[in-house]
Amino acid sequence: MRSKVIGVFAALLAVPLLGPSPVKAEPAPPPQPTTLAAPATLVPSEPSPEQVGSALAAIARASDGRVRLGAIGRSNEGRPLRLATVGRGPTRLLYVTQQHGDEPLGTPAAIQALWVLGVPRSAWHRWLLSRLTIDIVVQANPDGAVRDQRYNHDPTASGEYSQPGVGYDINRFHNPLTPISDNPVPESRAVLSWWRAVRPSIVVDYHMQGRYLQPDGRETTASILWPTTPLAGADAVNRGRQLAVSNYQAMTYLAGANVTRYPGGDYEGIARNAYGVLGSASLLVELSNLPAEQVPAQIRAAFVSMLATAQGAADGSLWRVDPAAADTVPARGPSLPD
Repeated sequence: MRSKVIGVFAALLAVPLLGPSPVKAEPAPPPQPTTLAAPATLVPSEPSPEQVGSALAAIARASDGRVRLGAIGRSNEGRPLRLATVGRGPTRLLYVTQQHGDEPLGTPAAIQALWVLGVPRSAWHRWLLSRLTIDIVVQANPDGAVRDQRYNHDPTASGEYSQPGVGYDINRFHNPLTPISDNPVPESRAVLSWWRAVRPSIVVDYHMQGRYLQPDGRETTASILWPTTPLAGADAVNRGRQLAVSNYQAMTYLAGANVTRYPGGDYEGIARNAYGVLGSASLLVELSNLPAEQVPAQIRAAFVSMLATAQGAADGSLWRVDPAAADTVPARGPSLPD
């Protein structure tokens, strides 16, 4: 299941391969940097909204404007829903982190990716960022983050996909068939509105899950899934499957992750499904909630996912992957007892 992107990123991330790629070599992009690494002190593993804002501002300054900051909306408590953008190319990517406030690890990964993509200035960076525009909604649920809770903050919340009196599950309110004006969740409305404004070809949504054991005795470290709703068109589903295979390869061979297939549902309000319905190649990435000593490796796995997706979109290798290979991603095993 390995592809050219693995060979490229083995060089970029200074990670040795376990064997040659079976894919015929393509013309190489401009020379790559020796390694891609961000400072470890940019942000803690469970950052507050204020720490996220400070880290993004520091990256924007260090990038000489190549990383551009904004907000796509505000939470119910008035916190900005932060957007960071790098690149000015024709192919648009959208990454979303921490829709669930108690699932933080995608956020430091995104901050590291923004530093690596925006601060250095090499031939590879100029090549990549002339082809891509990468938008990242960094910590999509700041009100939930400050409370370490899954839901957003809305004391009036009620009904399905809510905890009454607490808030709504943001990742159940992306339904593209519901008018945005009827959507009660400001965070979901903001992401949907941004999607409609820029129409990204790729959407990757970063979450966290519990702990699971595989039949071979190894613990799952991450799970992935493409759109499964019958409302998504065949082309979007196939491209989502290609995106899944590419992420499986990168996270497995470059980050040492044990990646499985997430047993997700078909509801079209889930971001993974919603943006597939709208036509994007869409992917869910779930990082397992592992002990503290393994947290840096989990952040690295999401970081590798982000950079490998960008590389594959820029050089076109994403779309040369066999979508049927997604079926070989192993199913996630049973949960481990608490």
